[in-house]
Amino acid sequence: MPTADRAARARPRRVPLQALAAGAAVVGTLLAGCSVDVRDPSVPEPVQSPSALATPTITPGHDAEAVAAQDLPFSAGAILARGVPVGLADGLKEAPGWKQVKDNVAGESQYLKADGCLVAAKVRGNQSALAKGDDRESTVALFKYLDPTILPEYLKTEKLRWGGDPDAPARTVEVLALEPAVPQGGRATAILARLFATAGSSVYVSVSCPDTASLGSARGDVVKFLPVLPPSN
Repeated sequence: MPTADRAARARPRRVPLQALAAGAAVVGTLLAGCSVDVRDPSVPEPVQSPSALATPTITPGHDAEAVAAQDLPFSAGAILARGVPVGLADGLKEAPGWKQVKDNVAGESQYLKADGCLVAAKVRGNQSALAKGDDRESTVALFKYLDPTILPEYLKTEKLRWGGDPDAPARTVEVLALEPAVPQGGRATAILARLFATAGSSVYVSVSCPDTASLGSARGDVVKFLPVLPPSN
């Protein structure tokens, strides 16, 4: 393929907001497989490393307790230790109505609910190649890496739990969410993700359900049982 053609294909299309419902069906098809391995040739390839949904390695001298004791909006990502990945809990496997169907396969775990909802959760390290400015800009870049047609206005800010200690005061971490329109006869899907630029890692959670009502319930379970884990001593 000529270089000019490749460049044209790599550039995001300017899709008006009125076309979101139609375009979202394509996005849903692309992302519902819960993979963060869709390639955008315009973005440098981040170095992949083995990752696990677990508490990450700790950097000596990092005040992890202070980091875990406060909310983590996008603007606060720089307080994390450089190069030390965050993690994800796996409490959804013990939540009522849920069971784990994939346990840390290539860094991804999957959970199936009795009503047919499927959650896939993944952590990736060595994501610095996608970092752009603060964590919000970096997370937009992550979504565009997944699909160049995704525009920032398609994404909305949401929150997950920050920290896995149930006895500690509740803290939150900001993420970006994409919820495509439900295609006729299709499944309702939501993608929640954040790229932590300083930490050089990303978390990605996909929720796919038979309908919007069950999707709302499943997303509540994700918030409750799949907190994002800061580094801990």
